[in-house]
Amino acid sequence: MSGNVQLLSDTLAKAKAEDRAALVAYLPAGFPTVDGGIEAAKAVFDGGADIVEVGLPHSDPVLDGPVIQTADDIALKGGVKIADVLRTVREAHAASGKPVLVMTYWNPIDRYGVERFTAELAEAGGAGCILPDLPVQESAVWREHAEKHGLGTVFVVAPSSRDERLATITAAGSGFVYAASLMGVTGTRESVGASAEDLVARTRATTELPVCVGLGVSNAVQAKEVAAFADGVIVGSAFVKRMLDAPDHAAGLTAVRELAAELAEGVRRTP
Repeated sequence: MSGNVQLLSDTLAKAKAEDRAALVAYLPAGFPTVDGGIEAAKAVFDGGADIVEVGLPHSDPVLDGPVIQTADDIALKGGVKIADVLRTVREAHAASGKPVLVMTYWNPIDRYGVERFTAELAEAGGAGCILPDLPVQESAVWREHAEKHGLGTVFVVAPSSRDERLATITAAGSGFVYAASLMGVTGTRESVGASAEDLVARTRATTELPVCVGLGVSNAVQAKEVAAFADGVIVGSAFVKRMLDAPDHAAGLTAVRELAAELAEGVRRTP
């Protein structure tokens, strides 16, 4: 393994060595503005996030619930471009020294050009990409370019994934495996559910890669629950909601920093 994905792997290994799960925060680029989104990413790192996923806003985010859709709409109305996503990655990584990934649907990368996107993401210091709608069997071109530039490729597994399918997906991925703990769209939920623990166990049986759980975690209690069985806890909608609910941008930054601190305590598995 080489390049930027090494930082991602090292970060997850360090968390494991500290007997805790890693805290992974998701924020869309360009929300509430490009500069504001960069400040938000820095704020969650300041609060205690280990890894940040920068979302590439999409006009039809099939996997995302209403909170992230609202933020994506704001970003798209503001004219966010792939260059802004890459700038967000660059500045968030440069300020923190921590791994920053891009989470995106496949279509924007395909249109932009795979070679161009992977080269520019690596140059910006990005650790890799989470590609929720790219089928593994259609990912060879992406993986070839990602590997050439030292980028991780994170695939998403779901409770509906059969064991043999899990093995195919995890064999193709790098960095970590994103386990979607509940079927359906992202968003905070009252309980993260037992399906997540079963999915993590089945995924681990197929790979040495860390398994990080997303979809539904919104507070420290849930983070602790998931940290008991997962290598990483991914939180998105809860951060975005704090920003949306804040009376102004400064209050939003304070709110996401505080949430990151609460969640960072939660993933530490202490009794």
